[in-house]
Amino acid sequence: MVGGTDKDYAEAKPLFDVLGNGGNLVGPIGSGNVCKLANQIMVAVNLAGGAEALSLAEKAGADVEKVFNAIKDGFAGSNAMNARGPKMLKEDYAPGFRIDLHWKDLNNVLETGYLTGAPLPLTIQVQNMFNYLRAGGDGVSDHSALIKYYKEIL
Repeated sequence: MVGGTDKDYAEAKPLFDVLGNGGNLVGPIGSGNVCKLANQIMVAVNLAGGAEALSLAEKAGADVEKVFNAIKDGFAGSNAMNARGPKMLKEDYAPGFRIDLHWKDLNNVLETGYLTGAPLPLTIQVQNMFNYLRAGGDGVSDHSALIKYYKEIL
C-alpha cells in the first residue's frame, strides 16, 4: 500500500522488495494511507459480521464449528475469518492484532471520513463494539474477541 508517483515508486521498489512483497502503488502521495484505512474497515466489518454469524448459529443451537467449516471456503468466507474464526471458536483471544490497535486505526478511519464528508455507519458500529470491549478490559485482546461482544449481548 504505497502512495506516490510512478517514478518515486520505481526508485523505492527495491527497498519494498526487501521489506515485503514489493508494495502496491495505489495512487498519489497519501493514497497508501487511505488504502490502509480502507483495509482496516474491511477487516473490522468482516470480523464483526463473522462474529455475528457464528453467534447466531450458536444461539440457534447449531454446531458452530461445523457452521464455520461449511461457510469458510464459500462466497461468504474470507481471509480475515479464516485467520481469526478458529480463534473465535476456541475463545483464544491471545493478542495477534490487539483491539486497542484496531480501535486506533478505526479512529483514524472515522476522522478521515469526517474530513471527507463520508459517513461510515458500519465502521461506527464496529468502533462502538470495540469501545464496549475496551471498557470491559479487552483492549489488549486480539480483535477476534469481537465475538465476546455478541456472547455478552445475546
